[in-house]
Amino acid sequence: MTHTSRPPLHVFALAALIFSLLIAPHADATVLKKKTTTKVAAKSSRQEPKSRSAKSREKSAAKAKPSARESRGRRNERASKSDQRSKRDERRASARRGDDDRKSGRKLSRRERLAESRREAERRRREEAARRAELARLAAIARAIAIARQRAADQALRDETAANVLRDDPTGEDLEVRRVAVEALGDHAGSVVVMDPKSGRVYSVVNQEWSLRRGNVPCSTIKLVTGLAGLAETVIDPVQTVNISDGSYRLDLTESLAYSNNAYFQKVGGYVGFERMMNYARQLGLGEKTGINHPNESPGRLPMFKFGYAVNHMSSHGTDIEVTTIQLANMASSIANGGTLLVPHLPRTPGESTQFKTEVRRRVNVPDEHLKRLLPGMIGAVTYGTGRLANDPTQTIAGKTGTCTGQGSKVGLFTSFAPVHDPRLAVAVILRGSGERGRTASAVAGKVYRGLNHRFGNRSGAPLIANDVLTPRPKIDPRRAAVISDEDAEADAETAAGMNGTVGTGNASEGAASETNVRSTLKSVPATRPTDVTTRPPSAAPISSTAPPTAPTTSPKQDDQRPRRVLTTSP
Repeated sequence: MTHTSRPPLHVFALAALIFSLLIAPHADATVLKKKTTTKVAAKSSRQEPKSRSAKSREKSAAKAKPSARESRGRRNERASKSDQRSKRDERRASARRGDDDRKSGRKLSRRERLAESRREAERRRREEAARRAELARLAAIARAIAIARQRAADQALRDETAANVLRDDPTGEDLEVRRVAVEALGDHAGSVVVMDPKSGRVYSVVNQEWSLRRGNVPCSTIKLVTGLAGLAETVIDPVQTVNISDGSYRLDLTESLAYSNNAYFQKVGGYVGFERMMNYARQLGLGEKTGINHPNESPGRLPMFKFGYAVNHMSSHGTDIEVTTIQLANMASSIANGGTLLVPHLPRTPGESTQFKTEVRRRVNVPDEHLKRLLPGMIGAVTYGTGRLANDPTQTIAGKTGTCTGQGSKVGLFTSFAPVHDPRLAVAVILRGSGERGRTASAVAGKVYRGLNHRFGNRSGAPLIANDVLTPRPKIDPRRAAVISDEDAEADAETAAGMNGTVGTGNASEGAASETNVRSTLKSVPATRPTDVTTRPPSAAPISSTAPPTAPTTSPKQDDQRPRRVLTTSP
């Protein structure tokens, strides 16, 4: 039996040591690899949602990818914006260089100075153009608003007139006269009164609410009172002319009434004085009820006192005075019948109509020749003056227009009578609205006269003018008539100012006078308390034809030559 020897124990130990040394690095690498693989897997699991969202965005961007034309348009737009930015940056840099040059004291070349001046001029031009455009835009807006408001106010006045006419009580009126008067009034906002100037019989009152119960500013119709007061107080002589301008022309009473010149009557009213003006206004029926048989008649209004320039302005514009349409018709009737103030009456029954009785209120305390001296100017107003739209070739009409602002709107007035040699009709018209003037009121009255000519016109064989003394003869070139006829000029100027959104602060008559080269010649009443009233001797001489353009205030001798009422402050 063969005996096999076993290797020693230390050989096995050495072999195990060598094996472990060879196998250990591979085991460590395997463990490290496993750990790395685990970390990468966890990181991949965390980043997986983000990758999915990125993929979805890429897919949507791919779907919304613009076309080639859109891409080119966007590139061009970006290029243009880039060019604009570069140009702007270049301008700023150039400006900074110019500022740096100026700050550093470096003298600019001629080309640089010209370029800089051109840039500055262009900048200022753009700013001015923008400013003017903005002002024009605001002015257009203001003008449109003003026109819209004015049209609404005018329409409201017309609607009120139409409603009042429908509510009128025509009992006792002459139906033919009323029909003609209503047709003549048409779409205007206003009132019309037609009466007999000799008997006081009222033929028709259109818009009784306004004719009898609402007062209006008399405007230039007050010049009839001023002219009569000047004649009665020997302040003016109707055959003498008074220089009221720069010497280019002269006016008398006839031309001043015909063309409604303000400066002439302001001068006369200043000489007459406030108390005497109010005295003649009351004598002609202003400031009191006429006594017509209609309820709730308005007495109108007269101011309590005035002094200084207010007296002059009142004498030409009727400031702070209110009259009704029936008062204007009654005043014209008193001038037509020779100075008798009647009580207007409307016959309500057939018996009153057939047996009409004239009721006299009083006699106007002025000579008859003074009333006749007013007629040439009133005839001239209708023939060639401010009221020529009322002219009727078949008869002679005497009248006076008025235009001003009152009660929040323009007021156009016309009071008249015809035929002059044998008055049979007195017509008074008051219109309200932005487009109303004295000439439009005279046109309404002219339609009444022409519509009733077959009944109240000239009788067969009657002369057109009573005598040659009353025939007005214009002494002024018609081309220059507009220069002295400043009644409508003031109203037109005020209307234009209102449409432009401007408000005048000065007196309207002064503005018109400066525009027409007519200079007001006034004599102010002393600004004292209206306690005692004294009158200068009536034997003093009237206004001389060589009167200076302004009323003297320093020469006592000239003051004594002009009778007028003055106010004293005696206790």
